[in-house]
This record gives sequence, C-alpha cells and structure tokens, in this order.
Amino acid sequence: MSSTIWSVDDHLEDILAAIRPLDPIELHLADAQGCVLVEDVTVPVALPPFDNSSMDGYAVRVADVQGATEEFPAVLTVVGDIAAGGADLPAVGPGEAARIMTGAPLPPGAEAVVPVEWTDGGTGGGAATTMLPAGSEPAAAGGEVRIHRPAAAGAHVRERGSDVGAGDLALARGTVLGPPQIGLLAAIGRGAVRVRPRPRVVVLSTGSELVQPGEALGEGRIYDSNSFALAAAARDAGAIAYRVGAVTDDAGILRATIEDQLVRADLVVTTGGVSVGAYDVVKEALSEVGETEGGDDGSGPGSGSGSGVDFRTLAMQPGKPQGFGTVGPDHTPLLALPGNPVSSYVSFELFVRPAIRTLMGMPDVHRPRVRARLKADAPLRSPEGRRQFLRGTYDPDAGAVTPVGGTGSHLVAALAHADCLIVVPEADTSLEPGADVEVVLLG
Repeated sequence: MSSTIWSVDDHLEDILAAIRPLDPIELHLADAQGCVLVEDVTVPVALPPFDNSSMDGYAVRVADVQGATEEFPAVLTVVGDIAAGGADLPAVGPGEAARIMTGAPLPPGAEAVVPVEWTDGGTGGGAATTMLPAGSEPAAAGGEVRIHRPAAAGAHVRERGSDVGAGDLALARGTVLGPPQIGLLAAIGRGAVRVRPRPRVVVLSTGSELVQPGEALGEGRIYDSNSFALAAAARDAGAIAYRVGAVTDDAGILRATIEDQLVRADLVVTTGGVSVGAYDVVKEALSEVGETEGGDDGSGPGSGSGSGVDFRTLAMQPGKPQGFGTVGPDHTPLLALPGNPVSSYVSFELFVRPAIRTLMGMPDVHRPRVRARLKADAPLRSPEGRRQFLRGTYDPDAGAVTPVGGTGSHLVAALAHADCLIVVPEADTSLEPGADVEVVLLG
C-alpha cells in the first residue's frame, strides 16, 4: 500500500485517466437501449412518408363542404373506405367523400379530413359518435354522408415530412438511446445502430463470514448484502452486472476466482479485504497479481502499461481504504472497495459509477450536484482533513437537505432511506444548521 494520502479528487482523476470507452459495436435496436450512439443518424425517408389522416372521418374536397351547417349539411356520395395500410385509394371527385381511418393515406383529390363527429356517419340521422363497421351500408343513407361543418385545406391531415424530412439529422452521435430515441430509429427504418456497448461488470464480495440471503445464519455470520447492492448499482449505472457469491478469506481462491471471471469482465469490482487486518486477502491476492504481471516495474495504475493494483489511503470518510489498478492479460480495470456496506456504496458512487459511465462513452459521467440548506437539530461533526459523505434526504422544493442516520459505515438501514450524500469538505470540522452545503443527488 502506498504511504501517500490520496484526495478523493486525485484518486478519481487517476481512475478515469486509465479507463477508455469501449470499442463501438453494431447492435440491434432491442439491445441498444441505454447505449451511446457513435454515429450521426440521418433520415432515409420522410416521416410520415405520405399525407395521412389524423382522425377517423371522411376525406373531402374543401369546396364541397364550404358553408356546411347542421341545418344545411353538405350531402356527399361515399366512394369507398380507406384503412391504415391501404394501397388502392379511390379518387375523390366533386360531390364525393371517402371514409378514412386514422393513419390512412389521403386519397387523390381530397384536400382535408372531416372528423366523423362532424357528420351523421352515413346513417341519415343526427351527429355520429363513431364510425359504422366496414361494409355497413344502411339503406336509409343511400351511400351518402351528411357533413355539418366546413373544413379548411389540410385540416386533420398529417403532411408528408411534417415530423422529419428525408436527409434530416435524426440523432447526433453522443446521444444516449432511451425509449423515444429507440422509437424514432425504428420509425425511420433503422434496425441496428453503432453504439458503445454496456460494460460487463463483475462484482465479488469477500469474507468467510458472509452467508447468502435465504440461507441459515450461523453464529458469527452475516448476510452478504454488498454484492447485491453493488450489482444493482452497476445495473443502475447502465452496465451488465455479474454477481459472484462471497469468496472465502483465501488469497489463492480469490485470485483464481478473479482470473476465471476476467473472460466476461470489462471491469471488476471487489468489496472487502482492503484494510489493515490479518485477513484482508484482497490486498494479499492482488498485490501478488501485480508482482507477477508487471505491477512493480514502475508503470503503476494510470500509466497506460503494466498490470497491478495499488492500495491507497484516501482522505475521506467513509471509504478510507481503496484499491485501483488492472489485472489479467488484457489489463482489465479493477476497483477494490471497503467491506462496510456504507463505505462500499459511497465508494461505488464516487469511483465505480463514473468508471462505468466512462466505459460507456457517456457525455456526463458524474451524478448531479446541488447546493442546499442544511436542516439539522445540531451541528454536524467531521474529522479534520477528511472529506465526509453523510447520507441525507433532499427536498428540492425547500432547497433543504436533512441527514439520515449516523456516521457509522455499517448503518445500511439509514442508507436505504437516503436519496443523496451531504458533502463535508476536508477543512470543515463542523457544519451548523442552516449552512449552505454541497449535495450529491443519488436518485
């Protein structure tokens, strides 16, 4: 372990300097959600590709319905039905109309669409509320429709290219593909796009005391919560997460487990075993990896060559012990986090999440931060020289933040009720109620 005390900012900078976005690949739309587009996408055909109706009603000529009223309706001959997807379109001549459904193409000769509610629906009666079933021809109507209101040219017609025109830029490179963007790509006929893929993140928890949820809890044992929390956090950040059950406190087993997992990892995250105890096997296992794979050649993490994991002391609370480096023949990035649940999760938010977002090529890798007024019953204490991250709940309407739980790094229940982190700078040992503080939003 380095004797240097690292700042939070320097440690994060070192991590991000060593991580490069993943190479682009071609993905089908169904697999591209959440990924970052690496190409400009232009529109091959106009959207919509033809003039079409925005209503169920009748396609008409403007002159034929001019001046129409309920007392003196325009009476037009119905020349056919046009459904969405229809190809054989009846021409609409003087004194004629065609029944048309929403999304159906406007037929030749028609200039507007009259909603069915403005007509008798072909029944010969009063105002209609719905279309008659296809093929219905009431004898009383005689194949005619009475229209009670006029329509201007283009009324209730979606014009060709009114959404996007052929050759327009649909989506720019760097766009994160959410549901609306996926929908647009499908609408313009793109079945696949070039994106940076979601990174594969392997999460391992270490400790012989860990038991998997659902199993019997023996004396001196605790449930493994970290691997579940961190795998969920990795998925929330946009990654594909692989959770490995707790690995026992054996350096050889841990080293072999990590080596086995590298085949499916763009990033490895371990939790536990990075402090100064006699059984902190992550340090033991990964320090040996560094010695055998080039970690002692002076290259170190962030230098762009060699492998090895550097274990560091950070000027922060919680999360003082941290590890970072690369392992394996492909120099896969590895972040070693503390084992206490709050330390582990706070470390993930500060260091792992930005690393994942960098691998994805995201335009912004950091959580949003705001300033808020501290709402507390007493001053908040913080150790001098350390940046403290306290759990809190943020009220955007009031612009205030309230601490949740205490400062203990094992208080996982309080973490579950927090939606932000309150940042206490290194130089501050006390924050008074009402103080202006920095807040990292987690939601």
